[in-house]
Amino acid sequence: QLQASGGGLVQAGGSLKLSCTASVRTKSLYRMGWLRQAPGRERELVASIDWNGRIPNYADSMKGRFTISTDKAKSTVYLHMNSLKAEDTALYYCAAKRVGDHEYTYWGQGTLVTVSS
Repeated sequence: QLQASGGGLVQAGGSLKLSCTASVRTKSLYRMGWLRQAPGRERELVASIDWNGRIPNYADSMKGRFTISTDKAKSTVYLHMNSLKAEDTALYYCAAKRVGDHEYTYWGQGTLVTVSS
């Protein structure tokens, strides 16, 4: 129901753009998020935004480097990542909440980002 793509291998300081396309009924979507999980670490929220592209929210370590956005016409949410660091290496997931959900209900399959130092 959520299809993530765009991961890959990039050198430190480089950029990547992740995409997540929703095949669910998008009118029911409330908030979209990108989360990541590095080996041996807990999953953490990277950024989130409402489905209309408003009220973006970022984890402190991503502020100024990552940008989340939506394109409702394409049913897609993006994560633009700049100035990548080795510690950004992780499996990145997109997720979605519906109106009334307290937790993310829909999850993508994850796309791997590897940053070489």
